[in-house]
Amino acid sequence: MKTLILYASKYGAASEVARRIATQFGSTKLIDLNDIKKVSALDLSKYDCVIVGSSVYAGQIRPAAKHFVSRNEDELAQKRLGLFIVGFDSDKEDLAFTVNFSEGLLEAAQAKLFAEGIFDPRKANFAERLIIKAVIKQNDYTDRIDDEKIATFAQELKG
Repeated sequence: MKTLILYASKYGAASEVARRIATQFGSTKLIDLNDIKKVSALDLSKYDCVIVGSSVYAGQIRPAAKHFVSRNEDELAQKRLGLFIVGFDSDKEDLAFTVNFSEGLLEAAQAKLFAEGIFDPRKANFAERLIIKAVIKQNDYTDRIDDEKIATFAQELKG
C-alpha cells in the first residue's frame, strides 16, 4: 500500500508524530503542508492511503492543514484515510476532531489518532510557556507521544 503522510507543525511535534507513523508503513512519503511548492505539485491519485495531521493550538489545527483538507475533501474521502491531531488537551479529543474536520471526512476516516505532543520550552515564547504550564503543569521538556497508540493507529489503517 503506497502511503502519503501530510502534516502541519509549528514547533515540530506533528512532524515527529508523522515520522513515527511513517516507520509503521513500507512505501511512505512525508510532506510538510507548509511547503507550498511540494503541496501544489502533489498528485493524491498516486496514493492508496493518505494520512493528514496537524498540531492544534487553541482548538484549531494549523492553517495549512485546514486549507488542504477543505480543498481536497472529496478526494481524501475516497482514500484509505487516517487523521491525527497533536495536542496536550486530551480531554477534548472528540471536540478537536469535530471542530477541525467535516462530518463526512470523519466518517470516511478508517483511523483517528489524538497524539499528545512534545513541549520544548526553548521553542516557545513567554506566553506559550505560561499556557503550557497552566494546561499540562509542565515547565521542562516533555514528550508525551505514545508509540503504542501510533502502532494501533497504523494497524487500523492497514486493515
